Amino acid sequence: MTDVLFYHLTETRLEDALPPLIDKSVERGWRVAVQTREPARRDALDAHLWTFREESFLPHGIDEGDFAESQPVLLTVTSGNANAATVRFIIDGAEPPPVEAYERIVFMFDGHDQEQLEAARAQWKKLKGEGHNLTYWQQTPEGRWEKKA
Repeated sequence: MTDVLFYHLTETRLEDALPPLIDKSVERGWRVAVQTREPARRDALDAHLWTFREESFLPHGIDEGDFAESQPVLLTVTSGNANAATVRFIIDGAEPPPVEAYERIVFMFDGHDQEQLEAARAQWKKLKGEGHNLTYWQQTPEGRWEKKA
């Protein structure tokens, strides 16, 4: 059964919180897809993942780039799974593909953005109603993740 996690950003920006979570996924040998709604957002994250850490980078590509199917981390605006990811991050309120296709689905949403909050609540209600096991994580004032449900 798919693990469905909700990460509620309250203290940091997505650009600060997402890369460490992707990095942990890659360290575990998982292939990752990160889905957003807009090509401009995908492209900004693409640039950010090359430079977010001075000592290394996260190997990744975008869905419109060469060798998308070979990327350990693929940034996408579609519901397709070109790189055969087992973990999918849903950001900016993007509409997820069927969750059963993944080992883990992670919804990340900005707690200061009403549209993202409403989209996350709607996904929680829908997936809970379908009988999925859900976990909810919220940032502490220090920016760490605390399991709330």
